[in-house]
Amino acid sequence: MVRKIGSLLALMGLILMLCLFSAGCTGTQSAEPKKEISIGYVTWDCAIASTNVMKQVFEEAGYDVTLVAVDAGPLFQALANGDVDFTTTGWLPHTHEHYWEQYGDRIDYVNENIPAAARIGLVVPTYVTIDSIEEMNGVSDQFGGRIVGIEPGAGIMTRTEQAIDEYGLNYELVASSSAGMAAELGSSIDSEEWVVVTGWSPHWKFGRYDLKFLEDPKGVYGGAEDVVTLARQGLATDDPEAYGILTRFEWTSEDIASVMTDIADGTPEEEAAKAWVDANPEKVNAWLGRA
Repeated sequence: MVRKIGSLLALMGLILMLCLFSAGCTGTQSAEPKKEISIGYVTWDCAIASTNVMKQVFEEAGYDVTLVAVDAGPLFQALANGDVDFTTTGWLPHTHEHYWEQYGDRIDYVNENIPAAARIGLVVPTYVTIDSIEEMNGVSDQFGGRIVGIEPGAGIMTRTEQAIDEYGLNYELVASSSAGMAAELGSSIDSEEWVVVTGWSPHWKFGRYDLKFLEDPKGVYGGAEDVVTLARQGLATDDPEAYGILTRFEWTSEDIASVMTDIADGTPEEEAAKAWVDANPEKVNAWLGRA
């Protein structure tokens, strides 16, 4: 009798194991693959802000998000080669003109996420007593003969090299980084020293300091620009849901500046982005197609 009960228990255990194994296999086969998206960006303040906001948005839509930080040239090349899915910070038609001319026929121009609100040029504190690039040579000693730039290869650096030629400026363009430029700008203002930097708007520095763009009568830096969402070709077909989010993504200079300012004040990037997303559910739901 004991032997029969033992055999019965062993048989029931075997059946239970088979059922669990079968259920596990069935669940694996029916599970949908995780959605994935990659965002390319250059480590400029504006790009860090918008990229982290879109990371939050896509995670809310159920995506695994990969961030890919590269320089401007490699970013456009990666989009053209299909190595990243999209970027939020193409500056067109002026800043990234040379990259667009090289790669634009292999990149999908999705839309303007901040239309006609961006600007680049040479920026000085308002206490500087000149107002135009044409006046710079007369006060080169006060600027130390230096223009403080950002990363080599950035569109604004190319434009500034052109400005030095066009205006015959007796200045050295000093390559740095976005953070390095902002740090030198801040320290110069604290000391009330003259400083000229490669600058762009929207950027948090215009909210923190009293600044002005130097007039550019030759138009080297161009006029108002669009901040543009660019995607790899084929994304619209491969992932219509992701592409739909990108087509609906549009915000303002004030929106991006608020995220940039929080980050500049010490808030971690993801926390600053999440705070903006949590405070703006109507915009986020519109981007997600829920409005």
